[in-house]
Amino acid sequence: MNEHVDVIIVGAGLSGVGAAHHLQQRCPDRSYLILEARQAMGGTWDLFRYPGIRSDSDMHTLGYNFRPWTKAKAIADGPSIREYIEETARDGGIDRRIRFGHRVTGMEWSTADARWTVSVDGPDGPTSFTCSFLHMCSGYYDYEQGHAPHFLNQEEFGGRIVHPQFWPENLDYAGKRVVVIGSGATAVTLVPELAKTAASVTMLQRSPTYVVSRPGQDALANWLRAKLPSKAAYGLTRWKNVMFGMFFYRMTRRKPDKVKQKLLDQVREHLGPDYDVATHFTPRYNPWDQRLCLVPDADLFDTIKAGKAAVVTDTIERFTPEGILLSSGQLLEADIVVTATGLRVKLLSGIDPIVDGVEKSIANALQYKGMMFSDIPNLAFTFGYTNASWTLKADLVAMYLCRLLNTMKKRGVRQATPRIGNQSIAAEPFVDFSSGYIQRVADQLPKQGNRKPWRLNQNYALDVMALRFGSVDDSMEFSNPLPERTRAAA
Repeated sequence: MNEHVDVIIVGAGLSGVGAAHHLQQRCPDRSYLILEARQAMGGTWDLFRYPGIRSDSDMHTLGYNFRPWTKAKAIADGPSIREYIEETARDGGIDRRIRFGHRVTGMEWSTADARWTVSVDGPDGPTSFTCSFLHMCSGYYDYEQGHAPHFLNQEEFGGRIVHPQFWPENLDYAGKRVVVIGSGATAVTLVPELAKTAASVTMLQRSPTYVVSRPGQDALANWLRAKLPSKAAYGLTRWKNVMFGMFFYRMTRRKPDKVKQKLLDQVREHLGPDYDVATHFTPRYNPWDQRLCLVPDADLFDTIKAGKAAVVTDTIERFTPEGILLSSGQLLEADIVVTATGLRVKLLSGIDPIVDGVEKSIANALQYKGMMFSDIPNLAFTFGYTNASWTLKADLVAMYLCRLLNTMKKRGVRQATPRIGNQSIAAEPFVDFSSGYIQRVADQLPKQGNRKPWRLNQNYALDVMALRFGSVDDSMEFSNPLPERTRAAA
């Protein structure tokens, strides 16, 4: 017989470990397992090992709401974040519930049995588990493949081409000429770190991104931690940063030109009046139409100003044995080319669930409260904010799931299904975001509606009201009551 638990969590990264903690605290009578495809926990923060890997938001909001971040650095390096996740799992006994090397390959719901059958490729071959509720915490991108467009004649290049998602442990870039293709969070992280030992580093971008500098340490947070208990200090800092982030995002929507000018003025202040900010750091879109890039303590700008790195804004004509020929005719000579060209989005591990024998393409579903799908029962997923820290949403989703489970138990039902019913809902794109990694798969993503609870808020305050205090009956069908003998035993 298949091993059965009340809840299966897929993914032992930041979201999965957090979900397990909330489940243990709020639903202590529920059994659960975490299925992790890789051999280590940490998710993103274990997979990515490129030089300088760090958070692109502050750890007082990227950290869990139940576990204070107590280190001095607010913009943390990857190993520190991985250690934070591992300590959370170890301290809560969550690590004992993780099945490593278990890659989910399919999921099938049976209404008659009120359970999911989860197909898995395990260490000993194909197997399966069953659960009453399935929580997908597998992230939103493909761990097996990054976005790596093919460039003309790249096979002729005499050096090495590396994608940051698969950084070789033995790559020696000291004294080498390095070109980093890209302008996003990965590129702006890599450039100052590589420049410490490389002979030269060039960030080659097709178009600029907004880059914002923030202090690597939060002075107020460190002062509060010295004066108050860690939880109180953490809570105050967390809300301070959340409120500032929400205020800033609202300003970008209401007064985009004013915010844009302020961001560009800050770049000019860092790089000096003679630097061509208009060409290299002035995007064609408004702030937060795509995610802003955060650099701690202006490290990218300081590296450029010191002459240790350069930014080139151009398009690639083709690769040559010596490097990259640009459309302008310039040749960038290189020993190593890093393709920081982005990721491939893949929700639910790329699997379309099957409900009572019928495959349900999530591209045809409406998302519900940013955590479930229309007409798909007992399935939750975690998708963090595009305009704030991922974990803010992950915590809310995990806590709402616990509310849902406890409501189902109290009412003696086994199934919770978001239903549109006779509501007149207009479908809209899943995320209002112009970033390439979203646009490339827009037709594969679920849709959102034009009204609650089918609208994706991308707003922490609204989600607190909806997920912590809102009704669980809002467009939710509770059904499939427990058999009488089971209910009597309970």
